[in-house]
Amino acid sequence: MSIRLMICDDDVFIRESLKLICQLQPDFSVIHTCGSGHEAAALAADEPVDVVLMDMRMPDGDGVEGTRLVKQLCPATKVLILTTFDDEQHIIDALRHGASGYLLKNSDPSRLMEAIRTVHSGSVLMDSSVALKLAHLLRHSNSGTSASASAPQSDVPEQPKWELYPLNTSEQAIIQHIANGLSNREIASTLFLSEGTIKNYVTEILAKLELRDRTQLAIWYWKQLSRQ
Repeated sequence: MSIRLMICDDDVFIRESLKLICQLQPDFSVIHTCGSGHEAAALAADEPVDVVLMDMRMPDGDGVEGTRLVKQLCPATKVLILTTFDDEQHIIDALRHGASGYLLKNSDPSRLMEAIRTVHSGSVLMDSSVALKLAHLLRHSNSGTSASASAPQSDVPEQPKWELYPLNTSEQAIIQHIANGLSNREIASTLFLSEGTIKNYVTEILAKLELRDRTQLAIWYWKQLSRQ
């Protein structure tokens, strides 16, 4: 069965180019194209699709509003945000409204095809080039402070509600170090463990939380804090 798509972008050239690229895939079927978030919601309500490719900046209902409306009307539909480097706060808002991930607009077509299949399968897609920057902003958006004006990480006492997850104290510590950008070697040195042991811990943590990689794990950690 093919993946049913909607392409939402106010630039007609980009919209039609994406449609052409997607139609070349044997497992894709482009059902709708439109130019605003409001149009996307109306079309999804009339004939639901599996995945929406959602531009972020549109004049009549941007990607955040479009995501909110589509997910409200069609909870099972996945929304993949197409964005640029300077859309961090908008991406955070879209993720909070249920977007399944985001991809930079200058990504290769093959990367886009892979991304569509990834979110359709139920996974979350985070482009590694901006994910950690977003995670930092997400952490500070909860307190209403900017990342540059906030206190150092060591001065922030909040912790995720660890009791909700099957994680031991060593795993919790490793997650925090990963979220702060440390490599396995740096974590091993900090915790006086071997690098191989840390690698095994990370594999187990990802399995327990049903996450794909370290980037998703960092995003998960900061999102837990933002919900408190």
